[in-house]
Amino acid sequence: MLISEAYAQAAGGAGGGDLFAQLMPLVLIFVVFYFLLIRPQQQRMKKHKEMLGTLRRGDKVVTGGGIVAKVTKVREDNDVELEIADGVKITVVRDTIATVEAKTEAADSAGSGGDKGEGEKKGGLKKLLGG
Repeated sequence: MLISEAYAQAAGGAGGGDLFAQLMPLVLIFVVFYFLLIRPQQQRMKKHKEMLGTLRRGDKVVTGGGIVAKVTKVREDNDVELEIADGVKITVVRDTIATVEAKTEAADSAGSGGDKGEGEKKGGLKKLLGG
């Protein structure tokens, strides 16, 4: 009889510390999951969103379905027109583009330089058209 009362007193007296000790493994598991799973996923999504935001006409892309195509038109309403063969164009949702294999240079950067005149613009067009 005396021993069972002693166990009951010991168990009731240390209740506050046990709660913290019981929650600590759960907190550690959440921290590990955050750094191993959640954070890398968020960073990948952020990079993908940036890549989709910088799509330009002429970029060579691969869609989520594995179609390799060239961007012919980037629309404002989340659609992109792709050319998958000569004269065959399809419209896809921008988010379905998985990767950009080859990027074209921006039209502004090719002709930038301020006061360089008409010759630089022709060079930029030649470069853009591959000539």
